[in-house]
Amino acid sequence: MTLQGILDFSVGSLSVGGVVNAAVLLVICLIIIKFIMKMVEKVLSVNHHIPPSFYTFIRSGMKVALYFVTVLIVTGSLGIETSSLLAVFSLVGLAFSLALQNSLSNLASGVLLLVTKPFEVGNFVDAAGISGTVAEIGLIHTRITTPNNEDIFVPNSEISAGKVTNYSSQKSRRINIAITASYDSPVDTVKNALLQAVERTENVLADPAPFIRLSNYKDSSIEYTVRVWANNSDYWAVYFDLLENISVTFEENDVEMTYNHLNIHMIEDRKKES
Repeated sequence: MTLQGILDFSVGSLSVGGVVNAAVLLVICLIIIKFIMKMVEKVLSVNHHIPPSFYTFIRSGMKVALYFVTVLIVTGSLGIETSSLLAVFSLVGLAFSLALQNSLSNLASGVLLLVTKPFEVGNFVDAAGISGTVAEIGLIHTRITTPNNEDIFVPNSEISAGKVTNYSSQKSRRINIAITASYDSPVDTVKNALLQAVERTENVLADPAPFIRLSNYKDSSIEYTVRVWANNSDYWAVYFDLLENISVTFEENDVEMTYNHLNIHMIEDRKKES
């Protein structure tokens, strides 16, 4: 049998020549895919603003799309109706999406977080009711390390649907302390003691200036508000040092630090004998 005869040999609608042409076309498509993927990787590597997780997502999505187009081209060259193949893929995709509805929701939320960047790795945040340092931003979940050194994996859909507080996005933070003193302690004396405590506390920023004012009259005490600013990295040290210094300066200035209490005055009722 001649070579032409072998190529013309067919089984049903498929011929040996058609299969050979499809194989050659497949090789060409694979070479083109490899070239395109190298170009995509080169472009992504130049853009340093793209997070590593988003880079992997783009690369994988591009590869799946190119392989899908290759399958359509090769099957079309074999004379197979691609419209029916598209219908089958659509049904499979629908069933797959319904089975992975929650995962796809987390995936879409992960892409949204990577694009909008409400926080970055290393930021201390409060998200989905979890407070801690962001250790990893994935496409499905975000890993947050709590102050107790516990890793919590939070679904991205819960984070994107709720309120996110980023404590690290600004260079400095304000420390608010409400402290109470006795009604018997003069206001100027209390404010002077609080100012001394602020001045003794290290790493308090001079600008904005500290704020010390009487803020409320309570049942058995007067409340004062102290507001100071500190760099993010010094926040907790300044907070605790300031509390300790307030206790010391109150004692030095004879300021009574009060607590909730109730004074009962007994009045003796003497009845006169008739």
